Amino acid sequence: MRIVTEQITSTATITGYVQDSHPDNIGSCQRAAVVIFPGGGYFFCSPREAEPVALGYLAEGFNAFVVDYAVGEHPAETARLDGVAALTWVRQHAGEFHTDPAKIAVVGFSAGGHLAASLGVTASPRPSAVVLGYPVTRPTLGPLLGKDLLDVVEAVDAETPPSFVFTTQGDELVPSTETLEYCLALARHGIPYETHVHLKGPHGMSLAKPLTAAGRADMVDEAVASWLPESVRFLRTILGDFPIEGAPADYRRSRALHDAEPEAD
Repeated sequence: MRIVTEQITSTATITGYVQDSHPDNIGSCQRAAVVIFPGGGYFFCSPREAEPVALGYLAEGFNAFVVDYAVGEHPAETARLDGVAALTWVRQHAGEFHTDPAKIAVVGFSAGGHLAASLGVTASPRPSAVVLGYPVTRPTLGPLLGKDLLDVVEAVDAETPPSFVFTTQGDELVPSTETLEYCLALARHGIPYETHVHLKGPHGMSLAKPLTAAGRADMVDEAVASWLPESVRFLRTILGDFPIEGAPADYRRSRALHDAEPEAD
């Protein structure tokens, strides 16, 4: 793994967690990437939703990039422009990091989910897919956050990328209805989507594992923790699996692994 950090705007930095390009690594030619936007109410970027999430996707073969975007006194539009700059930077460095520029997804949580979803409806070119955790999708929380927020639900159109969204009914900060309204907008426009509304869990669960629980037992939940592998499956369905060099176009990684298994005696 390589770790690279670069200032991409006056208000944003990007940190990349990049796969080693050794021939023994599956899919070492070109890989899909995720660009991660942590939450934090546009006041800060939560470390619980940054590197731990990146390493989770890295372990599944993705290149992962975490964006520390404009927060605090900066308007939400500055953060959105930081997000656009991050996508541009990842595409510009695709060759260097063996990233497929046509397979770049955005991942965001809470306010970072609002930012990621905003990129899905405004960026040009748009990301290839969107993964959202307990996202803000309506401007209702704008006055509380001191921000003028884009109404993502109203902005969904026929070009919005396929989206995977998870949340909990127990979220008392960002109601699960914001997830449902976003998904209904996707459905109206015929956009592929998958959503999971879990019964229990507060806002900000990140991986829903002890590593990211900040010492809180209610931040750990096996059902909610399933979102990461489920999102990986979703992304592979949308973006395709790792390529197998020299194989036919329909020769997928799962078949290659099956063929490599030793025969039973």
